[in-house]
Amino acid sequence: MAAIEITELSKELEQAIAGLEKNEGLKDAGIVIRVGDGVAWVHGLSGAGYSEVLEIDTKNGVVEAFTLNLMEDEIGAVILGDDSKVAAGDTVRLKGVVLEVPVGPELLGRVVDPLGNPLDGGPAIKTKLTGPVEREAIGVMGRKSVHEPLMTGIMAIDAMFPIGRGQRELIIGDRQTGKTAITIDTMINQAKQKTGVVNIYVAIGQKLSKVARLVERLKQEGVMEQTIVVATGPSDSASLLYLAPYAGTAMGEYFRDNKQHALMIYDDLTKHAVAYRQMSLLLRRPPGREAFPGDVFYLHSRLLERSAKLSDDLGAGSLTALPIIETQAGDISAYIPTNVISITDGQIFMETDLFYQGIRPAISAGLSVSRVGGAAQTKAVKGVSSHLKLGLSQFREMASFAQFGSDLDEATKSQIDRGQRLTELLKQHQYQPMSIWEQVASIFAVSEGLFDKVAVAKIKDAQAALLTKLWTDHKAEMKELSRGDKMAEATEKMIRKAGESAAKGFEG
Repeated sequence: MAAIEITELSKELEQAIAGLEKNEGLKDAGIVIRVGDGVAWVHGLSGAGYSEVLEIDTKNGVVEAFTLNLMEDEIGAVILGDDSKVAAGDTVRLKGVVLEVPVGPELLGRVVDPLGNPLDGGPAIKTKLTGPVEREAIGVMGRKSVHEPLMTGIMAIDAMFPIGRGQRELIIGDRQTGKTAITIDTMINQAKQKTGVVNIYVAIGQKLSKVARLVERLKQEGVMEQTIVVATGPSDSASLLYLAPYAGTAMGEYFRDNKQHALMIYDDLTKHAVAYRQMSLLLRRPPGREAFPGDVFYLHSRLLERSAKLSDDLGAGSLTALPIIETQAGDISAYIPTNVISITDGQIFMETDLFYQGIRPAISAGLSVSRVGGAAQTKAVKGVSSHLKLGLSQFREMASFAQFGSDLDEATKSQIDRGQRLTELLKQHQYQPMSIWEQVASIFAVSEGLFDKVAVAKIKDAQAALLTKLWTDHKAEMKELSRGDKMAEATEKMIRKAGESAAKGFEG
């Protein structure tokens, strides 16, 4: 019975294809020959281009799709709507446009899906402009070297692994080690320091309850007015998960190209690669390493290359990217982590062991790096943190010997003591980003030995006392220091005096 039905359906399809060829030709029209799992195979449409939008006429109205596989006599198209409405025999036509999403300031403060439809219960969004989802990255001549700092407000990052506007800094680590927390604090810091940077947070397959909590927090902190959230949940189709980062980037490029600065957060690209793998396997592309298709490197490289610091001729805007990658048991040598590490300008590695020891943010001083480095660091922070990364790395190497304290020479003991105090100092609560003057004063106090007699457990108390004293007695000088210029000698003496005074109450 089934065989007869298939034969009859084949005859119907052959007749429909013959009718199309006779009446319209197959350059701008086609017919669905099979469909399933969000993918439609279309015969005809020889004039279609990559990522072009198709309109499928179904019994229940028009359903849109976009092309991903361009083969000799058929096209593999990914359906954007409900694939249950599409059936073999439906006619398909070219819409004449590549896939675009709404862009512009009208999206600020909103939660949208990758196609620009509101998800926050608010009114429909009417933007004046749209931007292509896929777009060629700016060439070398249109770029400028990364030199302006993008302060995260997280002392460990701003001091050791500074991020500049236009940089791509990967945040990598196992699940539940505080990767998203770093990006949220960075977003909050942009509002707190009034930098004018627009935040675009792209949630790829994240629990919608998590996204809702994040949006609520951003509203509490007063950040949502300069933020766009592009959200997709685990139940969304692979096509929406695939489109989300590209759509978010198109929204960010609007601000970059209009002499503004935007920060892109992709949370996370591991799920993005898995969604692309799902689509590719359905499109019959041959699987390679770890079942990913061969072009999975190009998937992320063409996305992240769009982040740039533009030249003065193009308006000097910037698009900074903080992609997140989730590892399994700390394995950064897996396929997707190594791909994205090689694309980005550095990585911040979150160490599970440090996280469970209570050192948060759990940033590994040894495995993390910023390939832009001091070029994107304020002179004030650079002046006090030049030996911080090396000192901390050496301390972590020697920390295992700390339990044999009696057998160590004085120099090693001194280094371990200083390292313990630095480690304690760099601990930072979530949602509490620090301004430049707070970071400079804190690092100066520990690295110059002002807190050497303070008990390790009381370092945070001594730090709080120092910052309170400086802000109470020398507010004008601290505001001046927050501009980022090199610390004046008078300011140095002032911090030294305040540090010695603050330390007296907490000597252990």
